[in-house]
Amino acid sequence: MAKDYIKTFVRLCNYLQDPCHVARFQNICGVKGTFPDKLSKVEDELKSSGAKDCGGGSEQEYPLRRNRAAVRRHDQTDSSDVVVGNGAAVPGSAEAGDVTVTQVNRIQTSGGPVGSAIPVDSDNARAKPLRRNSLTGDMGQEFIIHNKFLFYLFTFGTELGNEMFFIVFFPFLFWNVDALVSRRLIVVWAWNLFVGQSTKDLIRWSRPASPPVVKVEVFYNSEYSMPSTHAMTGTAIPFSLFLLSYGRWQYSFFFGFCVALGWSVLVCVSRVYMGMHSILEVITGFLYSLLILAFFQQILDKIDSFYMMNHYAPLAIVFFHVSLGLVAFSLDSWSTSRGDTAQALGTGAGVALATYVNHQLGLLIDPPLSALPLTLPPITTALVMRSLLRFLIGVAVLLITRMVMKAMTIPMLCQVFGLPSGDVRQARQHMKVELPYRYIVYSVVGFSCVCLVPLFFSILNLA
Repeated sequence: MAKDYIKTFVRLCNYLQDPCHVARFQNICGVKGTFPDKLSKVEDELKSSGAKDCGGGSEQEYPLRRNRAAVRRHDQTDSSDVVVGNGAAVPGSAEAGDVTVTQVNRIQTSGGPVGSAIPVDSDNARAKPLRRNSLTGDMGQEFIIHNKFLFYLFTFGTELGNEMFFIVFFPFLFWNVDALVSRRLIVVWAWNLFVGQSTKDLIRWSRPASPPVVKVEVFYNSEYSMPSTHAMTGTAIPFSLFLLSYGRWQYSFFFGFCVALGWSVLVCVSRVYMGMHSILEVITGFLYSLLILAFFQQILDKIDSFYMMNHYAPLAIVFFHVSLGLVAFSLDSWSTSRGDTAQALGTGAGVALATYVNHQLGLLIDPPLSALPLTLPPITTALVMRSLLRFLIGVAVLLITRMVMKAMTIPMLCQVFGLPSGDVRQARQHMKVELPYRYIVYSVVGFSCVCLVPLFFSILNLA
């Protein structure tokens, strides 16, 4: 009986991991790929290894692991004639401007470069990934959008899990809404990223195969994919925000739960739309995050109290966060996941150190329990302008701090370790540069956000 349940579970996991489900969902949402006909060589090899037709869609279905292996084997033997699995163009591909036969979901057009050969209705739009691949610099393959509303909706959804959103969201929440909730959210965010990225490097599953999947995003395409860390942070942040603020702030349970669930679902579904994750990886990230959240929600108060009151907190914070970073960096070769993990841990360390300093110097006092539940003040023009001014000044300070620290840290580390500093991307692929760079820069940014910027606000009478 137990074996039957295990077999059924394995079959379900294999079914949910199938990249064809991602391709079908993209097709339903109006995303069409432009795959060069030269990929037929790879397709024939994949079919012979057991691939099947997707059905209901316009691309072929390839088992994930065998697809990536076949693309790698073919790329090694004939790299001039193939587009790599992440959809990035190589010399001789249609994107490079050659005259070739191009397929848009198996509809062939020919006679010129991709940019001019395929007729596109006025209601549709050609697009390419917004950002280059963080590791290789690839721009990705062109695609066609038939539903612009869904494209913008899911682009917004995936940005809710990206670095820039957290750079904006956490400071705004800290400076204008609730400092206690913000700093505890950062603890949850840092731990989720560390556990998620480390799990990726242990499991080492490739991204969904392309084709049949259209790579609407390629920035994280060189990372491993199981579990989805976007789904993890996109679940942990809204639900943690809900759990930390409900009862502390006055609002209905139903409203808070619906906002948290809607936020989470939007981020999770957007990762499938972007072609970055299979359904299984997103579901795993969602459940994994809930498990981590259930553990940390019980001890967040103790962690916060330790950061503020324990005399050995600064030493413990630095040692603990650096140790976790060394563990994460030792799991695999350099990639953006290593940088993201160190960035989150560095930010967490800076915020924790600033929390200790604020408490010891009495710079930032949390409202007493007798003042709870808190209520939102009347929304007036003066309140909005004051909040906006705090936010703009604070973000400007953080961006300047980040820029200055980055300009100083990378050349300094290259000089210390005897590495050329002319190519920043290449220099940062060394752990001895990337790890301290991320820690130094983002710990200073985190410290500035929680300690120095509020002090600056007090001087400007904006506190």
